[in-house]
Amino acid sequence: MEKAVDSRASRRTAERPALEVRLLGAMTVSRGGVALTLPASRKARGLFGYLALTPHSVSRSQLCDLLWDVPDDPRAELRWCLSKIRGLVDRDGHSRIETQGDTVRLDLSDCRVDAIEIVEAATVGFETLSEARLRALSAMFAGELLDGLDINRTPGFDTWLAAQRRSYRGNRIAVLERLVQIAAGDEVFSDLEAWLNLAPFDKRPHEALLTALARCGRIQDAEEHLKATARLFEAEGLDHAPIRDLWRAAMADANRTSGTVPASAVALNGEQPDPTSPPRRASVAVMPFAGATDKSILSGDVGGNLVYDVISRLAKLRNLFVIAQGTVFALSERQVELQEVGRILNVDYVVSGTAQRRGNRLAVAVELTETRTARILWSEVYDLTSDDTFLVLENIGDQIVSSIANEIETAERNRAILRPPNSLNAWEAHHRGLWHMYRFTQADNDQALHFFQTAAVLDPTFSRAHAGVSFAHFQNAFQNWQDRATEIDRAFEAAGQALMADDRDPAGHWAMGRALWLRERQAQALVELETAVDLSPNFAMGHYSLAFLHSMSGDPSAAIAFSDHSQRLSPFDPMLFGMLGARAMALVRLGRYEEAAEWGVRACARPNAHAHVQAIAAYSLALAGRLEEARMLLAAIRAKLPNYGVADFLTAMKFSEEGQALFRKAALAI
Repeated sequence: MEKAVDSRASRRTAERPALEVRLLGAMTVSRGGVALTLPASRKARGLFGYLALTPHSVSRSQLCDLLWDVPDDPRAELRWCLSKIRGLVDRDGHSRIETQGDTVRLDLSDCRVDAIEIVEAATVGFETLSEARLRALSAMFAGELLDGLDINRTPGFDTWLAAQRRSYRGNRIAVLERLVQIAAGDEVFSDLEAWLNLAPFDKRPHEALLTALARCGRIQDAEEHLKATARLFEAEGLDHAPIRDLWRAAMADANRTSGTVPASAVALNGEQPDPTSPPRRASVAVMPFAGATDKSILSGDVGGNLVYDVISRLAKLRNLFVIAQGTVFALSERQVELQEVGRILNVDYVVSGTAQRRGNRLAVAVELTETRTARILWSEVYDLTSDDTFLVLENIGDQIVSSIANEIETAERNRAILRPPNSLNAWEAHHRGLWHMYRFTQADNDQALHFFQTAAVLDPTFSRAHAGVSFAHFQNAFQNWQDRATEIDRAFEAAGQALMADDRDPAGHWAMGRALWLRERQAQALVELETAVDLSPNFAMGHYSLAFLHSMSGDPSAAIAFSDHSQRLSPFDPMLFGMLGARAMALVRLGRYEEAAEWGVRACARPNAHAHVQAIAAYSLALAGRLEEARMLLAAIRAKLPNYGVADFLTAMKFSEEGQALFRKAALAI
């Protein structure tokens, strides 16, 4: 679902909007409170709805593909539909259909559109809104998006509309969930009823309803609800025992001393975790990608292979709990709604998408949604042309898996940093450690080490917590922040703990490879890093570390290839400065000094680049003859580290004799 609507923000504050457009429920367009007559053509109305929800310009060819099943003259039909929309929304010479070249855009910047208001509120965060505003948003959901506007023989439009409806249904659930959390009095029961109607198999509304009934002493009502729920779950082949357990817990809480907050209510609001629960991992379900039955659409087998590939690659990363393929395909075959899937499976994130092929053109659209809030964390469209479908799918799979893993890690890091430090579980402590680790200062590294150690104590089987401990000690040695020999031993010991916890986790082999490199055991280090990427080909840190080692004393051409691949896998990685810096060092060894200088400058421009990375840029600039720039960078380093010199750089980096000679030459020049 499109979200960037900066120019449309005025619609919410406009005292008298030029038009009021309702897309939730049956479509209506009003001017001055008077409903306008909509075009009789379903395709004209469908086109209006699509353009209203798309903030950017759309090509005519894309609109033709969306709504016309290869008619004699699709562009003529498109022009006719646009003329009908103009007749509906234009007034006093103001044309709302903007055309530029081959593109079309519908300008509703001074109008009020209910669906866009929902998107804007979701972007801000429903948890930040008042109860009155949430009630107003809830009232906007008069029905499904573009209710009744299904169009025959338009697979592209049908797929888009189904995805949009799922997203808005998820937003409605998020609004109701927030109202249930903050509402007082009996009004909460109408919110709960609406929530249950939308998500009957989600445990959360059942828990909230049973908790509310227990507090009110409405035992008979709760028992009736349990009987009805049992029948519903049994009809779908689902176990209803967990709902009965929720009722027992709600009753136990209600019978406690007055003023004590019930545990079920605490769980609903996301507070203190249950110390008896198993170790937590972020969980994700990858749903089969949608596609129409038209023969020009990507075949189910190939689309299924892409989803299976994404599931297996995510599982190989070992840091996520990934729902098995059989389960998600079974739910898809039962046509369970996307948001409900997330709640049935009790996962944190759901991946969904569409896959289409027309001739040799392959289009794959993917979304990552946070289940609890229905917020879309990431979306991307891959539109490629190739005669080798499986090669294209291989490349797309790489990008999808890396993007999902990075977005989930970012979301978990940001969530963990907002939690009270004494309430963190192992997963949260680990991600709070990552938040500090990626700042690359001594103070933050100390904090990172503390949280990684906390995570390892809370869950000794959590391999990545031990790998984090190893990396924090690695930084102490690499940056010369603590006694080097001691920290090298500690980095090696913690890496060993990571492998003992899970020798299939690529992060453990990555940590061991870097620790062995500190011990100057280059050959063994390369074996460990190669094992990491063999275990998980999408593990960007493994590819980067191979680039790092090869850039100093291995094969510089291989270093460039590993660096480029790590950037493709994770283009916004917190370690991007290292990927760029490794490429620069490899180029220096190849004698391509001007290129090395450019990549070095890009590396040190990253906000978390440390002194050694800035030194890569300074020495590369010197070798390229750009001495003034090199001196400015060296001065910036010495403003923070007055005694920094080439000896510090070479001690950290471990170049071959040839590489050391090149960087010493650069240092003498400046």
